[in-house]
Amino acid sequence: MEEKKIVLRDDFIKLGQALKAAGIAQSGVEAKFMIQDGKASVNGEVSLQRGKKLYDGDEVLCGGVRIRIEKPKLV
Repeated sequence: MEEKKIVLRDDFIKLGQALKAAGIAQSGVEAKFMIQDGKASVNGEVSLQRGKKLYDGDEVLCGGVRIRIEKPKLV
């Protein structure tokens, strides 16, 4: 399974935005349909909310790709 990481710029990112940022969806419309069709799960549960907020430590599975959401590491 392919793994990708999204580093947060703000406190959260929305599910649809995360799918686009990871390159799984090419557009917001494509992300919307993937989510509506139940193809995305957040922390092991299918999510049908495109606007679901993802925070540090959350994991998304969609299309054979695991996306990990992380806060930037402070040096």
